[in-house]
Amino acid sequence: MKLQDYIRTIPDFPKKGILFRDITTLLSEQKAFRKAIDDLAKLLKNKKIDYIVSAEARGFIFGGALAYKLNCGFVPVRKPGKLPYKTYCHSYALEYGKDSLEIHKDAFSKGAKILVLDDLLATGGTALALAKLVEKLGGSVEAIAFLIELKEIGGRKKMKEYSVYSLIKF
Repeated sequence: MKLQDYIRTIPDFPKKGILFRDITTLLSEQKAFRKAIDDLAKLLKNKKIDYIVSAEARGFIFGGALAYKLNCGFVPVRKPGKLPYKTYCHSYALEYGKDSLEIHKDAFSKGAKILVLDDLLATGGTALALAKLVEKLGGSVEAIAFLIELKEIGGRKKMKEYSVYSLIKF
């Protein structure tokens, strides 16, 4: 089973010239979704992970399932104003603007070993923001992993200081 066969490509979404990689088709297929989680777990089996840190919304889907599989904690990172307790915020540049993410100040203890996980690596902005939040809390980024990597965009180059993994490359 090739996971990329379960990814639907939608041209010109959300704007002209973009090839959107739609994971909903993979999620809806039980065997494909299970294989994606199992393959991510195999890819990371030699990493000692205390927590998985993922950003809303699609990162939550893979982060929660993989945390269960790896027997570790899960830390949700959200847009500003969505978390109920004291937070740290990190703002970062997007291709067409700026965005911010927040994490609870007590999400994990200093020195915790963290896997940053997201569904897709494009420019790398979201993953780097997650890594910076982890480091601000005193965590150690053991790896950054993705279901999909869009190689031509080159986001991996921005993460040279980290171990980066991806299952599917387009």
